[in-house]
Amino acid sequence: MNIDEALKNITDHFGSRILKVSRKSAKRAYMDIYPKDIVDVARYIFKDISFRFNIASAVDDFDGLEIIYHFSHDASGAVISVRALIKDKTDPHIDTITEVTRSAWWIEREIHELFGIEFDGNKDLRPLLLPDDWPAGVYPLRKNFVVPKRDSRRE
Repeated sequence: MNIDEALKNITDHFGSRILKVSRKSAKRAYMDIYPKDIVDVARYIFKDISFRFNIASAVDDFDGLEIIYHFSHDASGAVISVRALIKDKTDPHIDTITEVTRSAWWIEREIHELFGIEFDGNKDLRPLLLPDDWPAGVYPLRKNFVVPKRDSRRE
């Protein structure tokens, strides 16, 4: 399945639930959706049209926190990145896709820890990267993060 077939398949299936599709190259596209639709869209891409889940990433944008789920089709080299913008930065939530693909668990933990996004339904969001004494509610990849000053007396 090439990128054009995949995009047509997805947009035909979801209609107005797909907010925008942006082609970036012959084999790469971005698809914007509402956060509430992530499980349905991820399930369709993963199970119905057989794309593989690669990874997810997050960005602290001025308008909110953006989650981007990247899926690829190995035979054609097509990559579709599904973006969802969470507008509430004070209490950001999105449903987990771990019931669609268990492989999302690890990256959801990382995004939770570094951005403070709650993945509703993910049963294991314990810290992964930061030190055990890291302060609660401080997210190092958010725009408002202030780098702590180092103790100049350290050896």
